[in-house]
Amino acid sequence: MSLQSFIDVARDSHFSIQNLPFGIFQPKQGKPRVGVAIGEYVVDLSVLEAQGHFRSPEFQDGRVFSEDSLNAFLALGRPSWRKAREMIQHLLSTETSTLRDDAKLRARVFHEQRDVMMQLPARIGNYTDFYSSYHHAHNVGTMLRGPENALMPNWKWLPVAYHGRASSIVISGTEVRRPNGQTKPPDAAAPVFGPSKSLDYELEMAFLIGPGNSLGDPVPIDRAIDHIFGFVLMNDWSARDIQAWEYQPLGPFLAKNFCTSISPWVVTLEALEPFRKPLPHQHPEPLPYLRQKDDFTFDIHLEAHLKTSSMDAPHIITRTNFQNLYWSVAQQLAHHTISGCNLQPGDLLASGTISGPTEESRGCMLELTWRGANPLKLPDGETRKWLEDGDTLTVTGWCEGDGYRIGFGEVSGQIVSSTLA
Repeated sequence: MSLQSFIDVARDSHFSIQNLPFGIFQPKQGKPRVGVAIGEYVVDLSVLEAQGHFRSPEFQDGRVFSEDSLNAFLALGRPSWRKAREMIQHLLSTETSTLRDDAKLRARVFHEQRDVMMQLPARIGNYTDFYSSYHHAHNVGTMLRGPENALMPNWKWLPVAYHGRASSIVISGTEVRRPNGQTKPPDAAAPVFGPSKSLDYELEMAFLIGPGNSLGDPVPIDRAIDHIFGFVLMNDWSARDIQAWEYQPLGPFLAKNFCTSISPWVVTLEALEPFRKPLPHQHPEPLPYLRQKDDFTFDIHLEAHLKTSSMDAPHIITRTNFQNLYWSVAQQLAHHTISGCNLQPGDLLASGTISGPTEESRGCMLELTWRGANPLKLPDGETRKWLEDGDTLTVTGWCEGDGYRIGFGEVSGQIVSSTLA
């Protein structure tokens, strides 16, 4: 019989007892602190910590769950993460009476999710965004260079990436201000300045770093897993017209730095373990530092929903899967540090747009509309080449278990007009 909680959790809830994602929440009364999600509730770990439930060598006698970020917990490493998850599952199970039979303690520990405010799960010091989906890279390359030269010569040899702007990473629900910048219309002799007219989303996932590595000390690929705490959903908002003018020769800048949205709940690798899948064959064979005998990916269903200001309900515009990534997270981390780059607790590494082989699995408007040439048709008769002011874009995702889900919740943002409007 599968693990059961005394908390009533709906079959399609993202937050089963098999999941227990970590996040930072702020109740109506009190400061932000660490919690886990189960069903419609947040479990206040700071209360359980004060009660002495996390007194063990794995926690080094620290008060990590009363902090306003996960950074201190992330720094403890995988043995501590596993121990915490096991203890929380035990306290929430039908077999344990500690919480189940103590009404006063339950009143202090449980908060309804609708009554709390979620915050960024970590202090993100550094952020790197990869370009690891073959189909996304091939589609974009085909638009720019034709199908015969779609992939750049290095793409199948290393996980391509750029360093993003950590300060503009925001929590789900934050409004997205349309950015201003330089663009160059095809028939113009000189660039013009103004709001982006080609605002896009990018359906992505990202993982948080736990213990870091010292400067000059690369992380071997077979130890990469020890540095990965868990995953969030991500939307890398992109201004395509600004990007087209600025990206040569150094890559994304203003087109990406204005806003990046992430979901509030961090799903651990332990929760995802039942959904691990072998990494598909890579050709050519990667260089030795990127090879791992049992490298892996995850079976995570992902969707993007678009709701315009005139629609009554959101419409699904993308269905894809985490398995559509060519480069694994272990390869991404190993490559990131092979130069000696030092990662730190709370650093965020993102997948890049996750697109699949079908039209409906394309993970951004750039691909869905083929650079605006084939506008997206919506149920109410509206069309979209790019996202417009008032549009709300939501990304969600989950793994489907036997009678339960391991879900990520959602990351959502509504576009508001430029400051120049």
